[in-house]
Amino acid sequence: MKLLSISAGKVAPLFGNHHPDYKSVASAIRKKSISNLQNPTAVEITNLGVAGDEQADLSVHGGIEKAIYVYPAEHYSFWNELLARETKRPTSLEYGAIGENFTIEGLVETDVFVGDKLLIGELEFIVVKLREPCFKFNAAMAYKGASKAMLQSGYSGWYLRVLKTGSLQAGASITLVPGSRDTSIAQQNHNLLKSRNQKDLWE
Repeated sequence: MKLLSISAGKVAPLFGNHHPDYKSVASAIRKKSISNLQNPTAVEITNLGVAGDEQADLSVHGGIEKAIYVYPAEHYSFWNELLARETKRPTSLEYGAIGENFTIEGLVETDVFVGDKLLIGELEFIVVKLREPCFKFNAAMAYKGASKAMLQSGYSGWYLRVLKTGSLQAGASITLVPGSRDTSIAQQNHNLLKSRNQKDLWE
């Protein structure tokens, strides 16, 4: 289990400046890798997440409880294939494209439970909850069905709270320390999908 990439982004108009009606919609979902296996730069991790990373809406992302968004690299092939099919354009997403701060390998939503600890390098984190996608994810993917696809696939990723701050770089090994193991991220996603289906509320 390994950390493949650390990504950060700045708040910017989500739809770009060529959409005057949407200039007020800001997001930092478009993140770029700042530490990866090719260039494993050391990055400072604070209680609020990756130094230099920004969030536009702290009610949804960021803050102490959602300081770091983690996404499994294993899901990238799913998104590349889906987006290529739906947009009719070849797609090869780079790490950070899902909006995540940490791209990891070796752990997916069925393996990770709320309250589990992740030891990454010398730092410590605790699993808080899944990511619930919104219309901004659709916009970032340039596909209106992206949020629905994330929920239906269960490929949500999850948020971490930072327990021990410090410096971290891509290539660091990850150790999972089980908590009470009551609810997995996959189970959270299943419950959310069920409640959305009952209300038929889709973005």
